[in-house]
Amino acid sequence: MPTLVNQEAHGDEAGALLGFLEAQRGAIRRTLHGVSDADAVRSPSASELSLAGVLKHVAEVERTWVEDARGVPRSVRRDETNWHLSHRLEEGESVAGVLAAWEEIAAGTERFIRSLPDLDETFMLPEAPWFPREPRSMRFLLLTLIQEMARHAGHADVIRETLDGKTAFELIDEVAAAGA
Repeated sequence: MPTLVNQEAHGDEAGALLGFLEAQRGAIRRTLHGVSDADAVRSPSASELSLAGVLKHVAEVERTWVEDARGVPRSVRRDETNWHLSHRLEEGESVAGVLAAWEEIAAGTERFIRSLPDLDETFMLPEAPWFPREPRSMRFLLLTLIQEMARHAGHADVIRETLDGKTAFELIDEVAAAGA
């Protein structure tokens, strides 16, 4: 669901990209508006995805990409033995807790990007069979995060509509009316 992204300051490429990233994060957050915790963990379609699972996954994805770009160790290590845990809440986790953590992750992403002299700075992709061993720009990082969020916002839209029939248009109006 497209929403109008505020105009960036002239020449502020990082601001423009961060604005589009935040718009896609907002699309995902809106799908959780008014949903009970019980419904947030339901998988109402042929997929195993739930709204809570999408939320946890995108928070981890953003954290991981930024940690890789910063050149720091990943705070959450995933492999074939625990990959499934990136898509579901574990004991002690809640939607509210993951939303709060994602808010901190998003703020950290903005601080990191704003600390760079420009988006031409580079980082190495992590070693993985699907990644070439070559540097990528911070612009690539932001575009990748926008792509990830947009892809998963679409998943979340379908899950939410399957749960209760609410569409992205309705949720935009509800969230605006609630002042959230």
